[in-house]
Amino acid sequence: MDSMNRLLFFILTSIVIAGCSKPVGNDNLLWLPAEECEVEAQVIIDDTSDLQNDGFIIKGAPGDRVIIAKTGIGAMYGKYALQRMERTGKADCELDIREEPSYERRILNHWDNLDNTIERGYAGWSIWHWGEPVPVELIKQYARLNASIGINGSVLNNVNATPEMLSREKLERVAEIADIMRPYGVHVYLSVNFSSPAALGGLKDSDPLNPEVKKWWEEKVAEIYELIPDFGGFLVKANSEGLPGPQDYGRTHADGANMLAEALEPYDGIVMWRAFVYAPDSPDRANQAYEEFMPLDGKFHDNVIIQIKNGPVDFQPREPFSPLFGGMSKTAMMVEFQITMEYLGGSNHLVYLSTLFEECLDSDTYCAGEGSTVAAVTTGKIYPEPYKTSAIAGVANIGRDANWCGHEFAQSSWYCFGRLGWDVSLSSEEIAREWLAQTFTSEEKFVEPVLDMMMTSREAVVDYMMPLGLHHIFAGIHHYGPEPWYAPEGARSDWLPKYYHQAGPDGIGFDRTRKGSGNVDQYHEPLASMYNSTDTCPEELLLWFHHIPWTHEMSSGRTFWDEMCHRYDRGIQKAREYIKVWDAARPYVDAERWEAVRAKLEIQESDARWWRDACVQYFGEFSGLPVPADVEQPERPLEELKKIKLNMLHHN
Repeated sequence: MDSMNRLLFFILTSIVIAGCSKPVGNDNLLWLPAEECEVEAQVIIDDTSDLQNDGFIIKGAPGDRVIIAKTGIGAMYGKYALQRMERTGKADCELDIREEPSYERRILNHWDNLDNTIERGYAGWSIWHWGEPVPVELIKQYARLNASIGINGSVLNNVNATPEMLSREKLERVAEIADIMRPYGVHVYLSVNFSSPAALGGLKDSDPLNPEVKKWWEEKVAEIYELIPDFGGFLVKANSEGLPGPQDYGRTHADGANMLAEALEPYDGIVMWRAFVYAPDSPDRANQAYEEFMPLDGKFHDNVIIQIKNGPVDFQPREPFSPLFGGMSKTAMMVEFQITMEYLGGSNHLVYLSTLFEECLDSDTYCAGEGSTVAAVTTGKIYPEPYKTSAIAGVANIGRDANWCGHEFAQSSWYCFGRLGWDVSLSSEEIAREWLAQTFTSEEKFVEPVLDMMMTSREAVVDYMMPLGLHHIFAGIHHYGPEPWYAPEGARSDWLPKYYHQAGPDGIGFDRTRKGSGNVDQYHEPLASMYNSTDTCPEELLLWFHHIPWTHEMSSGRTFWDEMCHRYDRGIQKAREYIKVWDAARPYVDAERWEAVRAKLEIQESDARWWRDACVQYFGEFSGLPVPADVEQPERPLEELKKIKLNMLHHN
């Protein structure tokens, strides 16, 4: 079997057949809180406390310690926090801690389908076991893991929702799942299909201003709350990628969201209305969400929250933050991250996503002057009036694979999402140290090199996939490997394969300056002017905002072409370094997990070379320049790489 066939075999077995591996629940494969949160502390529940959102206080020295909370769920969070500190060596001293979550609702979005497949999932089949007996112990363990890191909500089904999800049969099943998770403070939410009144209820249409449609939703919501009194609300993807929505009837996003919000309001339910609106004929996809939603600012009910992907396009390895976070000031907004690695090598690549999440949350929008970070905006600190509730969402990477996430280190991104949702001020390094100590060992000789591997992993992937602001040059169907030559079937006549990268003899990059699509002016100053100039635009985002000549001089002193080739090479070298780091870690890790991670790292290094081979040769056809002699040369011809097909994954 040649190297490319071996690569494809690994991909197929790890992504497609993952669901056939042994059951979830191997306790030594991830951080795992004790079943009863056993800690040495007195627990006091004081319903007169001023603690907010299930916060807690921990006071005292070992042997004389007290946990104070306003609610039982808050006390549970306090016990998990103390347990975590005990396991990471931070509890051997006098404590005086008060913690309240940064976001009131900290929610996993599961893209699970009713046939038990998971859209963009890389760890097997759905843990909800639709159509099978409810897996009580599995769901309980899932809820316990979430509670231990502060996650308090789960959207059970795909944003590409089917009307059937709201049938009585499925709602009764959802109620069973809610009953299992309730003791752990995890509330259920559902994605809904906007055409459900017509498709499921038999109405003539699903027009949000049709009184019969409003009544149908009111009755359906009442039915849900009869079964699930603490139901969280709806997540809606509408008028995007062909899904139905209010625009089908000449209505606005606000019309559709508010109709659902009115039905949910008596029960304290919310509507999370996605701002991912993507039409394939958009002149600049990065502009579309801002253009559609900004005119509606202030027109949404206060139990509507706009769910916005971290970047303006689509969960790319690196994007600037979405300008909507700095734009809307009269509407509640929540950030949506992707924990499952649709664009980051699936479950085959080691990528610790906390650094990506932190980069977005710490980005300054300047919407109310310096310090108006994405985190400050979405927690309601900048514009508190619209925020009846605050929320953060992460697209889950969880399935039935033996280690839950398809890769031992992919668990760290589930973990860090929960920890950042609870405390947005935590650093990625601090969270990684916690996870390593609880999942593997706190031995310094293991932690320090593996920590460095985690902290540099996202940047390494950016280097070997799409450095310097390149984006969306993945294979169009499965988003796994490189395909910068891809053109969607049936696309408009002027859509060239180079839509996103705009490569030509004159250079490369998408011109989003004031002379191009004007995207820079969706940002506040000083960002707009900074992004608009090649002199001040960060090099990491250069091709996102600019069309750059191949001979443009970079800060390194190299031409752009040479710099790009060096970035691809740097990513490959990092992938190789990770194999050496993991080899040295062997004495500290059990054989099963060490071997599993080692096999994945080999795939990652092979994939890094695949990306390099495809991209430098393809872009070299436009630049007309040779790969620099001081970097590793491509191994496989471009024509061979263009024949690779992996059309086995769902589209989203």
